[in-house]
Amino acid sequence: QVQLAEAGGGLVQAGGSLILSCAATGRAFGTYNLGWFRQAPGKEREFVAAIGWTSTRTYYTDPVKGRFTISRDNPKNTVFLQMNFLQPEDTAVYYCAAARSIRESFSDAREYDYWGQGTQVTVSS
Repeated sequence: QVQLAEAGGGLVQAGGSLILSCAATGRAFGTYNLGWFRQAPGKEREFVAAIGWTSTRTYYTDPVKGRFTISRDNPKNTVFLQMNFLQPEDTAVYYCAAARSIRESFSDAREYDYWGQGTQVTVSS
């Protein structure tokens, strides 16, 4: 079983930056595909970014392209999400997720097997 724990959320003014981290337990961390999702109040959980187990492939939803960067540090069992130029529209609970394999799409939440509890990101205008 893989356990994920997010950290780094908080309150930031529009235009500011935050870096989220997700620490994982599990001996096969380096083979997992990893993703970040977010969910705003009253909204469906949406895909943010993902990274393949080789770290050579990354994927982003259009609203965050050029602002967010996903990365991973396999020796430390950690995945990161660097968020720059944050906007109020980015306010949400952010979740990290791990998938043993991706069958069709890195953006499909149903592909992921393990989820963290989430960390709140609030961007004030």
